[in-house]
Amino acid sequence: DCHSEEFEKLYLNYEKEGKGRKTIKARELWEKILESQIETGTPYMLYKDACNRKSNQKNLGTIRSSNLCTEILEYTSKDEIAVCNLASIALPMFIKNNSFDHKELFNVTKRVTKNLNKVIDRNYYPVKEAESSNFRHRPIGLGVQGLADAFIKLRMPFTSDEAKALNQDIFETIYYAALTASMEEAQIDGTYKSYKGSPISKGEFQHNMWGVKDEDLSGRWDWAKLRKDIKKNGVRNSLLVAPMPTASTSQILGNNECFEPYTSNIYTRRVLSGEFIVVNKHLLEDLVKLGLWNEELKQELMKANGSIQHIDFIPQDIKDLYKTVWELSMKDIIDMARHRGYFIDQSQSLNLFMEGATMAKLTSMHFYAWKSGLKTGMYYLRTKSAVDAIKFTLDNTKKKEPVKETVDAASAVAAVPSPAETAQIPVEPLTPEELKEMIAKSNGNQDDDCLMCGS
Repeated sequence: DCHSEEFEKLYLNYEKEGKGRKTIKARELWEKILESQIETGTPYMLYKDACNRKSNQKNLGTIRSSNLCTEILEYTSKDEIAVCNLASIALPMFIKNNSFDHKELFNVTKRVTKNLNKVIDRNYYPVKEAESSNFRHRPIGLGVQGLADAFIKLRMPFTSDEAKALNQDIFETIYYAALTASMEEAQIDGTYKSYKGSPISKGEFQHNMWGVKDEDLSGRWDWAKLRKDIKKNGVRNSLLVAPMPTASTSQILGNNECFEPYTSNIYTRRVLSGEFIVVNKHLLEDLVKLGLWNEELKQELMKANGSIQHIDFIPQDIKDLYKTVWELSMKDIIDMARHRGYFIDQSQSLNLFMEGATMAKLTSMHFYAWKSGLKTGMYYLRTKSAVDAIKFTLDNTKKKEPVKETVDAASAVAAVPSPAETAQIPVEPLTPEELKEMIAKSNGNQDDDCLMCGS
């Protein structure tokens, strides 16, 4: 029931006193974790010290667990079962005149925050411990869906500098708006019961716990005024932001999941009446505008498992815009998770993706996420099959050369050879020297120097 320096001190004392019931080598345990992740995608990785050091509930005690999706970090005890009240905001709805409307996002976030407070008051609670916890701390969890769709609409490649800046700005707006609404609710109904002694009661925001100063932010919002207002009125909720997976709810509005990149540009959707093929709607629209969409291109897209990077007559700017997550650097994905993490007072369901996962690559990735200060280092590890399935239903005859007029209209780029099949990579343990080298490299090397993104 402790963390950080206190945990380390107790651990070393127990070790010295011989209180351990069983001893396992740290490297052996680490390799078992990596082996399981390569084979099954789990276990999840959460960092207890970061979760507790950067929690607005740190005045209550040690947070020891999360939920199934690893975005909820709330205090629990024998008489309290943590509950969270969630809502996701559809980001593509805020794109107007080729720009992102932060003012409208601010207004909608405030409305959603106040609505979730009504949910807390009027909800049905199956057990007394859940009701007690929810009314005492009043946590809510705001998330997003369609971040990738918003970037595409604004013509920003997912890991471009513009997209990285917007990613941070969006979550700054959401956090600021949620705090503002919670402060306004506190003016009417009072603060949540366990407010006294919390970081927010002392004027400490989430980004301050990451070591980020107000003046280092976008300048769009007046954090000094909000801090003053909160010190005067308090807030109604102990926690506010918790981006969840939105795996099902994002389908209602046709958005991509939460803050994730597209995993493919073509996929199969299963409904009660059967299965049907779906193409990324934004890509389809662009290809139709360019006069490139036809049956042949559909076949090529299916052969490439939804990637357009090796279809030679598609323009480079379209290729950059529609890179799938398998074609992006995980270092960039982790960096973007850190940037929005400055404004996430719970945590985020961060999936990581790796083709040809090895213990060396995974070690590099995990240590980079840990050193970045993430609370959730990894939800699921998504990996690709080493050998591609044979596509019997596709037309495998040699493709025809595209007509010259079509290629000219699309500003074709030089042809890129198709990637070779990935060989099976055996799961082999690391030597002590290799492990030390991986940890050293996780300090943040760039591009090809970094094992996890050197592909």
